[in-house]
Amino acid sequence: MEKTNWLDYDTDEIVKGDKNCLWHHLKPHKVFETQEQMIIVEGEGLNVTDIRGREYLDVTAGGVWSIMVGYGRESIAKAVYDQLVKMPYFAGVYGNVPAIKFAEKLLEKLPRMDKVYFSNSGSEANEKAFKIVRQASRIVPERKGKFKILFRDRDYHGTTIAAMSATGQIQRKQDFGPFLDGFVEIPHCCCYRCPFDKTYPECDIECAHALEDVIAKEGADTIGGLIVEPITAGGGIIPPVKEYYPIIQDICKKHNIWLIMDEVVCGFGRTGKFWGHEHYDVDPDIVTMAKGLASSYEPLSATVVKQEVYNCFLNDPSNEETRLNYFRDISTYGGCAGPMAAALESTRIIEEEELVENSQVIGDYFLERLQELKDLPLIGDIRGVGLFCGIEFVRDKKTKEPISEGEMATLMGRMMAQNIIVGRTNSSFNGLNTIMNFAPSLTITKEQVDTVIAAVRIAVEEKL
Repeated sequence: MEKTNWLDYDTDEIVKGDKNCLWHHLKPHKVFETQEQMIIVEGEGLNVTDIRGREYLDVTAGGVWSIMVGYGRESIAKAVYDQLVKMPYFAGVYGNVPAIKFAEKLLEKLPRMDKVYFSNSGSEANEKAFKIVRQASRIVPERKGKFKILFRDRDYHGTTIAAMSATGQIQRKQDFGPFLDGFVEIPHCCCYRCPFDKTYPECDIECAHALEDVIAKEGADTIGGLIVEPITAGGGIIPPVKEYYPIIQDICKKHNIWLIMDEVVCGFGRTGKFWGHEHYDVDPDIVTMAKGLASSYEPLSATVVKQEVYNCFLNDPSNEETRLNYFRDISTYGGCAGPMAAALESTRIIEEEELVENSQVIGDYFLERLQELKDLPLIGDIRGVGLFCGIEFVRDKKTKEPISEGEMATLMGRMMAQNIIVGRTNSSFNGLNTIMNFAPSLTITKEQVDTVIAAVRIAVEEKL
């Protein structure tokens, strides 16, 4: 039988199929009745090519900040191929060799953590963390009734209903309710738009101490977990000040609240350290991750916990009263062996090519170059850590009035016209979707950074 070449295609047929058959993510499709959607067909390094042959410098690592090692890594494809031929899948109720090897690698990178639970997306990884908190609130005497999950304004934790219930982005949540009971918001920590109208460092880090007020209102005996992104990602690239997490952690320990660190975006070198929370003096109880695990060559996520959390579910199956007190959860694709092979090879590349170090060095250079633009009109704030930075655009620097959505779209279009793909805060906040973000693959060079900076200057200097 003749082998089918699935890479072969007719351009016009694919364009037609895109319009007629495909429902894209986060896109208002009415415009595609008269416009052609971009279709990416090839990638190498940081460059991608669309179906019409146009080449772009991708400063978004695949659109959602996850192609950590760049496009075109044959060694990852080969590792996946070899594993799929040998053994592609068996449900996670049993083990498989690459899963065990990668769990060991993760715990090597997280020496204060002890057990790894695999699934297939960041949303699912966070759902597992919530289910751990909820089940523990039923079966662990000292945690009885502690079912509520606190989350932070402007943070994003996923697209499933529980993950959205724990997301502090009003437009992302609009029309999808009602949301789940027991999810409670705490204030954000963006100094540029301080929720308390204070100025760092004279502010006494009130955004962190406000956690105590929320706990007092809800009742500490009802709260089991607090989930945060170490650095707020889609909510505007917001690194907390250095004092923030030690205060948060002390409050959580005081009230026996598990601190859940959502490393879905920040993990695997994005911020110039392997984990985003390594920038702070903090020791979370649960860490969730996705995106960079396998550099998105394959889908994979993980929920990693301390031994004391894992121990809550060590039950005696012969005891009729406690026989259901194990973590009764499954993820179908958590049993796929191919993603584990991809993750092992992607992590090897990150280590051997010193890409975390490159993220720090080139990230510092990126931020320095961005600061050169600070005096241009429309640029209100520049912030970030490592290869994770952003510009917040405003109409008035003094009042911080944001530019309009239409003006932001114009800036994005100007970048695309220069064959550069950058990101933006998208359909998240009322009036504040005005942050252009940069999160390239960790292989980016200074020369590529210079290209991006020059393009931003052109986009901003032209009158809106």
